[in-house]
Amino acid sequence: MPRTADPVKRAELLRAVVAYLETRGISDMSLAPMAEALGTSKRMLLYYFGDRGELLAQAFEASRPNVGEMFDGVTTEDEFVAAARSLWRAITRGRQRRTVGLMLQVLSLATTDPDTYQPYASNAVTVMLEPITEALVGLGREPEDARVRATLVVSGLRGLCQDGLVTRDRSRVDAAAELVIAAAVG
Repeated sequence: MPRTADPVKRAELLRAVVAYLETRGISDMSLAPMAEALGTSKRMLLYYFGDRGELLAQAFEASRPNVGEMFDGVTTEDEFVAAARSLWRAITRGRQRRTVGLMLQVLSLATTDPDTYQPYASNAVTVMLEPITEALVGLGREPEDARVRATLVVSGLRGLCQDGLVTRDRSRVDAAAELVIAAAVG
């Protein structure tokens, strides 16, 4: 009879995997060096996560902000703006700020290695786009218009994150984020 995976050990290992990917990147990720750096074995990574693809998928899921939670219950434009500002703070100053670089790598790699990274990149966009679209529909926007405006928020803020990582010009990038957020409801 096979052993049941220890959920506490799995959660600890997943946090360590995310931290490893944040500092080392994903473009040439290999399970053996990762396992060694984490003080475990490739066999244990496979035991807990199945394969490299599933490990990446779970690491990406664990490292992104819960946009659905942020935009849940939005009923006014002011609440929408507050939720979008919370998202901006989370990805630039909060717990997820370190994982933005990881997300940007996945999106970039999806253009050069779509067979490997496209599913993860598409999911990274969709999980943010859907709750924002729903919030805008709840504010009375037509679904197609809401999706376009949600795309402005998701792609605009993501692009500004990249700008901020490159230039470190926080005040200019923060001001641009305010414009993106205002345009989404304006």
